[in-house]
Amino acid sequence: MAGVSKGIRKVEASLKWDPSPVGGPPTDLDLVAGTYLASDPYGAPDYLVHFDSRSPDGTIFLNRDSTDGKGFGWDEVMTLELERLAERYARVVVGAVIQQQSAPRTFSGVLNPAMRVREGYTVLAEDEFAQVAGATAAVLARFDRDSTGAWTFRPGVLGFQDDPATFTRVMGGLGRD
Repeated sequence: MAGVSKGIRKVEASLKWDPSPVGGPPTDLDLVAGTYLASDPYGAPDYLVHFDSRSPDGTIFLNRDSTDGKGFGWDEVMTLELERLAERYARVVVGAVIQQQSAPRTFSGVLNPAMRVREGYTVLAEDEFAQVAGATAAVLARFDRDSTGAWTFRPGVLGFQDDPATFTRVMGGLGRD
């Protein structure tokens, strides 16, 4: 069955960072995923998944949520079951936002930030945010459904320099080909 591909089926997106120095305001990064309809794949998301939420059909959910980076390993972990997503969806975009309530912050002000996207044990992408150091949010992964219904992965971290609410409205159009 060489050459037959089922595409990307189930992925895990993860973030980690070190806690703020003692006495400093906490650093809070959040994973967010947006789903986009085939009728408007680069417009506004049909729905968002982030802390305190999950997709209506249970295909995208946050396994782990940290508000301060304290802990071992990956601080934020999100699972995306793309193979179960309804056919009306053509794109899923995963991003990271830095919460700005305790102090204005960009990735350069986060201690040792890192991201990873993997399917099973296969790492699809890893990054440390160096190329988007001045950003307050970033697209981490883009998944597109092709004409056969298989999902493909488009790597590349794309920075964004505005508030988290604006990022979640426009993240689907970032990196548009």
